[in-house]
Amino acid sequence: MKWRNQLLALLCLLVFAGLGVLYFQHWVVQKPFAIILFIGEGLTPRQTAATRLYLGGADARLSLDSMSHAALVMNASKDFAVPDQAAAAAAISCGVKVNNRSFALDQNGNPIPTLLELAREQGRATGLVTNARLTDPTCAAFYSHAPDVNDAEHIAQELVDGQKIDIALGGGSGYFLPVAKQGLRQDGRDLILALRGNGFDVVETRGELEAIPAWRKSKLIGAFAKGELAFQNQIDIGKDQPTLSDMVRHAVQLLQYNARGYLLIVDAGLSRKAAQQNEGERTLAEAAELDRAVGTARRYAGERSTIIVCGDVGIGGMTISGHPFRRDSGIALLGLNSAGQPWITWATGPTGLKSFGATKLAKPEAAEDVSELAIQSVEPGVVFAKAASNTAEDVIAFGTGPGTEQLKGVIENTLVFRIIQDQL
Repeated sequence: MKWRNQLLALLCLLVFAGLGVLYFQHWVVQKPFAIILFIGEGLTPRQTAATRLYLGGADARLSLDSMSHAALVMNASKDFAVPDQAAAAAAISCGVKVNNRSFALDQNGNPIPTLLELAREQGRATGLVTNARLTDPTCAAFYSHAPDVNDAEHIAQELVDGQKIDIALGGGSGYFLPVAKQGLRQDGRDLILALRGNGFDVVETRGELEAIPAWRKSKLIGAFAKGELAFQNQIDIGKDQPTLSDMVRHAVQLLQYNARGYLLIVDAGLSRKAAQQNEGERTLAEAAELDRAVGTARRYAGERSTIIVCGDVGIGGMTISGHPFRRDSGIALLGLNSAGQPWITWATGPTGLKSFGATKLAKPEAAEDVSELAIQSVEPGVVFAKAASNTAEDVIAFGTGPGTEQLKGVIENTLVFRIIQDQL
């Protein structure tokens, strides 16, 4: 009789356990273990369309195209219709519109919590990856509350002293080293040495990054260049530097050992640098690298992850026009078409053919008038500027995983913050 009661008790326990599992799986809201946010600098609908053509013609598809949800994103700052990089990133990082040339500070100068700071409060590991500089405004908006967005020395010090990031990979090491060690810091501090003292591993080459064991929970800084990393087509310079995809893969592998999950921010910053200089091929190649990095993140992070890719602001107004054939791609879209006209044109930038106001266009020595500059550039711009201007146009966001069903129609960029905040 006794064994029957014990068997009945065991059966009841198993039934209750099974019901508990079913309840947890189907009725309890589960947070995603991995949350990854990509910032595509200059990522607009026209750039994604041009990248498809560049990679494989009109029938090509990107990893971005297979994501479950997408939306057009309005991105005006608090004081301007066209944001700068700092204000656009701050709206995403802290969910509040700020003035151009501002980070996550309210009108009284008080810090506004960023996604990375909120993630740490929830016990998540945090990571930051960029192929530009770790101190650039787009990256810094996620960890810095500096009053001057151009004070890279102070921003680098915040990254080190704040200890908000477990893994940071990118360029900009010059602002972490003093002048005496071939760096750019005027205060004499060696922040790389300080990081090592705080328990961080520091790697400076692709080989050193590959040597970090993927199974080890690690605090890691990758300082791969004094400035930005090399472009995709700079093989000789970039052979010792990891690609954006390489860095994303390693970041995911190292962050996943935190039991409470992680938040990874990825900034594709080289596309901005290329667009500002009116370099069409490099702009499209870097957009393609962003797409590969997104594919890498989706493979390594798993299906239940929340992954969002969001543009910040359009840059330069690059357009592919004319009538390329459906299968034209790569080099076929560069230079001049059969009619002698450029495939790629820009609204503003160094290749501009006219100048206005204080910005003066330097006339070539042999040229009789400015129009002769058109012969020298196969990617002409309309208006000359030392760096291409940001444009008033919607950017685009893609998403997959829990929470991203809100990416539909036309949204404000601050919604991206709220989506991720809800998943932390």
